[in-house]
Amino acid sequence: MSAFPHLSRRGFLTRSAAVGGLIAVPGLITACSKTDDGGDGEGSKLEQLKKQGYVKVAYANEAPYGYKEDDQLKGEAPTLHREIFKALGVGELRPTFSEWDGLIPGLQAGKYDVISAGMAIIPDRCEKALFSEPEFVSPTAMMVKKGNPKNLSDLASAKEAGVTVGVMSGAVEKSYATAAGISGGNVRTLQKPQDGADAVKGGRIDAFLLTSISLNWLARNNSGLEVTEAFIPEVDGKKQYSPGGAVFRKGSGDLRDAFNRELKKITSDPDRYVQLIGEYGFGKETIPPADLRTAALCKG
Repeated sequence: MSAFPHLSRRGFLTRSAAVGGLIAVPGLITACSKTDDGGDGEGSKLEQLKKQGYVKVAYANEAPYGYKEDDQLKGEAPTLHREIFKALGVGELRPTFSEWDGLIPGLQAGKYDVISAGMAIIPDRCEKALFSEPEFVSPTAMMVKKGNPKNLSDLASAKEAGVTVGVMSGAVEKSYATAAGISGGNVRTLQKPQDGADAVKGGRIDAFLLTSISLNWLARNNSGLEVTEAFIPEVDGKKQYSPGGAVFRKGSGDLRDAFNRELKKITSDPDRYVQLIGEYGFGKETIPPADLRTAALCKG
């Protein structure tokens, strides 16, 4: 199975309508409204999970975020969540597969307790569910030929060198390139991540622009290519972090808050963070800044 079967639905490629989850959408309810704070009693949901010994989590089978391999649930989100729930006294993740579009409806219907899929935190989703604080941010990078012959480091260097860059169809990365002043004639649109890798190999483009997380994963199966150091693009002076997190049902504020306390212990310890999920392409550059908060992201 492709490592990116539903990438266009997970937020990285649909966020052009809400770049990085930071464009204001009037009238939306934030994830931290008063009605979210444990609607069925403080501590009740967590105590229930501790008593039964497991938490039901949903994943969308997307590497490297949450996927099944050799009958084992793997990826960034399940690995972090397993560690966090273990610390909370809940020893087992019981996984349920869902297509991406069914994740939040299934959560609302009570089919599972947590979405464990690295879902992007954007305002319209905050209307429907509770998000944890960010588990990761998705800085941008470029895939180039081995040795980086054009000496590219970021979009400013790509503009200066006059190179041709590739972006995914419908992806926000096109807006990043435009904001950096790269001319439309130097931007090529591709349909799949592997198309981007193939275009770099074949010399049809000089660089393929995508999240560093996705490119580092893609590079594992594409020899002769490398990924530049990650960078944070800006649009209209705003940094585009594209954060993702765990998702809880409305009324489970107690569980979300307990989860956040344990999550902070991990994101505050870079070595532990990398030790846990470094194998999935996450590193110190994907640790969320301490001042990047879900409440602000949900407000837009």
